[in-house]
Amino acid sequence: MATIKEIAKACHVSVATVSNILNKKPGASEATRELVLKTAKEMDYMPNYVAKNLKTKNTRSIGVIAEDMTIFSIPDIIDGITEYCEEVDYQILLTNLRLYKKYQDVYYGREDYFERVKQEIKKLMAKQVEGIIYVTAHERVMHCIPDDLPIPAVMAYGYTESKKVPSIVVDDEHGAYEVVCHLIRHGHRRIGVVMGKKDSLHAQARLVGYQKALRDNGIVYDPELVAQGDWTRESGYRMADELLAHDVTAVFCMNDLMAGGLYDRLDELGKKIPEEFSVVGYDDRELSSYYKPPLTTIRLPLHDIGYRAAEVMIALLEKRIVPQEEEVIYQMPCEMLIRKSVQDYKL
Repeated sequence: MATIKEIAKACHVSVATVSNILNKKPGASEATRELVLKTAKEMDYMPNYVAKNLKTKNTRSIGVIAEDMTIFSIPDIIDGITEYCEEVDYQILLTNLRLYKKYQDVYYGREDYFERVKQEIKKLMAKQVEGIIYVTAHERVMHCIPDDLPIPAVMAYGYTESKKVPSIVVDDEHGAYEVVCHLIRHGHRRIGVVMGKKDSLHAQARLVGYQKALRDNGIVYDPELVAQGDWTRESGYRMADELLAHDVTAVFCMNDLMAGGLYDRLDELGKKIPEEFSVVGYDDRELSSYYKPPLTTIRLPLHDIGYRAAEVMIALLEKRIVPQEEEVIYQMPCEMLIRKSVQDYKL
C-alpha cells in the first residue's frame, strides 16, 4: 500500500502538493490533480484515517454498548443505529455485555453491573469515540450512564431520567390501544388480557392502552378479565382457562409467546381461532406469522428506535440538540399487522 511520499516521488511533485490534492484543497493545476489521483489509484493508496482522526480529534465513531446480543430486540436496534451511521459516514464500535447469558432476566432488577458499564464506557472513550449509545434488552429506568460524562450519550429502549441523556423508547400505550380497538371494531366487548410481569414498564403501558381503548369505546374496565402472565408461552397456556371462565370472546396477549400458549390450550379444548375465539398479540416475533392461524399483532419499532438513537446522537454532536430542563424522551410508534386471528363476534 503506497504512502503519500511514494506518490509524490512517482509524480515528481512535492509531498505537500499530493496531500492538498488528496484532501481536496485548491492550488494545483487540473493536469497535476488528475495525475496525482490516477497514480494514487494505481498504487492502491489508502488514507491513514486513524492518524488523521487523532490529529483532528474527530474519529467519526460512536461507541455502542449492548446488554446482550442474543435478546430478540437488540439486533434490530443495532441495525437501525448502523444504518443511520452509514448514511452520515460514522462507524460504530460495539461492546456486547452478555448480561442475559450470564444472569438470565434477573439482572433487569439489579444494579451491581453498572460499574462494569462505566468501565466499558471508559474503554470506548480511550478509543476516541465521540459518543455512547447504550442499548437495553428490556425497557426500564436505568441510571448506568454518568451525568458528568464528557461526551454525549443516548439510551435506546430504556429511560435514563436524565436531562443530559435522551431516552428513545417504544410507544407501547398507543400500540396496545390500536390492537384492542381492532378487537372492538370486530364486535368484541368482553376482551381478556394476559399480562406480562407486573414490574415491567412494557406491561404497565400496554395495560393503560387497553384501558383507554375500553374507555373510548364505552366499555367498563373489569379487572377480573386481566390474567397475570410472565411473558412465557407456559403462562399464556395457564391463563386460558381463567379467562374462559369469565366468558371472554377475545384475548389481548401482551406478547406473541403468551399468545402461542393460549393457542395451545384453545386447541386442546377444541375451540377454533378465529371462528369461536379471537386472539391478538404483541411484539411481532417471527414465529407469530407461522401460528395457525397467523397472529394479528403489534410490530415493535426496534429498527426505528436504533435509527432515531443514532440521529439524536449526531444531533447532539452537532449541537442541534441542547441540554433541557427535564428528561428528554422520544417515543417511536408501533405498527399493527392484521392477519387471520380475529373475526367478527356473533351472538
